[in-house]
Amino acid sequence: MSDATANQSLTTADGIPLKAALARAEARARRRAFLLVLPLLAFILITFVTPIAQMLHQSVYNEGFTMHTDVITGERTPIMTNVKEWFDENPVGTEPDEAAYAALAEDIRKLREVRAAGSAGTRINYERSGTRSMFTKANRSITGLEPPYKEAFIELDEEWGAPDLWQVMRDASTPYTVNFYLAAIDLKKSPDGGFEGVPDNRKVYVNLFQRTLFLSVLITFLTFVLGYPIAHLLATLPLRQSNLLMILVLLPFWTSLLVRTTSWIVLLQSEGVLNDALVGAGLLGDENRLPMMYNQIGTVVAMTHILLPFMVLPLYSVMRPINPSYVRAARSLGATSWTAFWRIYFPQTIPGIGAGALLVFILSVGYYITPALVGGASGQLISNLIAFHMQNSLNWSLAAALAALLLGGVLILYWLYDRLVGIDNLKLG
Repeated sequence: MSDATANQSLTTADGIPLKAALARAEARARRRAFLLVLPLLAFILITFVTPIAQMLHQSVYNEGFTMHTDVITGERTPIMTNVKEWFDENPVGTEPDEAAYAALAEDIRKLREVRAAGSAGTRINYERSGTRSMFTKANRSITGLEPPYKEAFIELDEEWGAPDLWQVMRDASTPYTVNFYLAAIDLKKSPDGGFEGVPDNRKVYVNLFQRTLFLSVLITFLTFVLGYPIAHLLATLPLRQSNLLMILVLLPFWTSLLVRTTSWIVLLQSEGVLNDALVGAGLLGDENRLPMMYNQIGTVVAMTHILLPFMVLPLYSVMRPINPSYVRAARSLGATSWTAFWRIYFPQTIPGIGAGALLVFILSVGYYITPALVGGASGQLISNLIAFHMQNSLNWSLAAALAALLLGGVLILYWLYDRLVGIDNLKLG
């Protein structure tokens, strides 16, 4: 008798075939496991995946030029419909004619009725500064404008005849656009539909991304240089002593981040403790105090101190299980102390180095509070500009595009780490 025939002939106590009973039990176990992880899955979807999806959608969507929502009634009204029809009928690069300006006049009359000139102008102002005032001025003067509208608008403000303004309005006539991503890398669309760089005095974001990357790499390196010997000391001391010293490593977590940051302001500012000590010791003149605050130095020092435990703890978790007999064996075979460390001990700590470096770097590129308080103009990171667009300029689409690029950079770093080192070798504890 074959195994399949035997399984079919075997039954449970209630007469169910054994194979069917096993399949039913496995399905029940899978359902139970899924129900156990369902709360965690729902939590991740609600608090992590959904906000990221909304951010990515916001980075390519802005309806400020196409739809007006009344803040009181919530009623939604299509706006700038006549200009959009003209754009749909004429290809990119077409010079606006009298029909285009007539459509613009009709739409501005509609903006006046629904009181939406400010929102439409703000949407264009995101990509071409100074245009919000043009829309509000045209809104106030529209009742007195008469044909020919092209001459009337240009007489009202000569910028109405600028080709790049009409290109921006063409792009904004549909709520979905990639222009915010272009702005995030200091590019814009030219009047002929191509791409060109923004003026040098407006190139901000690429330099800020470069500064964020440079300072994050520097902070990661400094935390490694400082954290490696600390973790080695903790790992080699007797357990009772290392546990006491570990309290000093964990102590910053018990102190407010704001308190730690403001403490560095007290220490490093021009009239601070460190400068006063150097002047009092005669090492510096009172007029030659070191500028260590509200610049990149302040950002690096404060963030290195704050993120140092995130490097020490992964290193310690890897170093502690390393058997010291490996290094003693290498020494007994003639290796020098340096050779034994570099060839035997250090390779075993690489998983902890990778985990600590990845953790510190990812935290660094998204840090906000510390650079905002101690960074000044030269120590700000890209996260501070994202917060500015969210809270002050209210250009949420540009903020979302900047955040999406930052997220993409972190994911690329994670992918490179997985390809070069292997994510399976990462150890956080």
